[in-house]
Amino acid sequence: MAKPTAIKDALRIWEEKNGKDPVTVTDIGLQFQFPPIEKMDSTLNTLVNCRKLSLSSNAIEKITGINQLKNLRILSLARNNLKNINGIEVLGETLEELWVSYNIIEKIKPIESMKVLRVFYISHNLIKDWAEFNRMALAPKLEEISFLGNLLNENMDELVFRNEAIRRLPLLKKLDGEPIIRGD
Repeated sequence: MAKPTAIKDALRIWEEKNGKDPVTVTDIGLQFQFPPIEKMDSTLNTLVNCRKLSLSSNAIEKITGINQLKNLRILSLARNNLKNINGIEVLGETLEELWVSYNIIEKIKPIESMKVLRVFYISHNLIKDWAEFNRMALAPKLEEISFLGNLLNENMDELVFRNEAIRRLPLLKKLDGEPIIRGD
């Protein structure tokens, strides 16, 4: 089996392909690496100007190496092997969108420290109870979530789930791509 792609190698390949220094750009896509990236590391901290970083469709198991990314607003880690979102807390003051659908996430406690997060895509994971779901209510700016395909709502009537989710997240404006219209 081939050795996984390291972040530094993925950045070198990105630079060759795009003809730009990754340290200077605001949008970097390292998705679909072959062999896949398995580990985030401190090399990511060199991307000081990055506002949107995509590491989707790799084999990443843990969020690390991002504590210096103070300009990062959107982080995409969909289609990886994440079991939780531990490590995201370091971006609590700046991250506005977190895309982690299609992982194996069961716990989302770090969402509680996300002060400016507006969008949270967590569909097709393993969140199984309302206690875990309720953690999203502690992210004060959260207004859009994608939650389809989690264990919690898998065997629940769609309308029943939607009404309960809206009740539990009173600031929500969009759920699973559908706008929320509240009565007076």
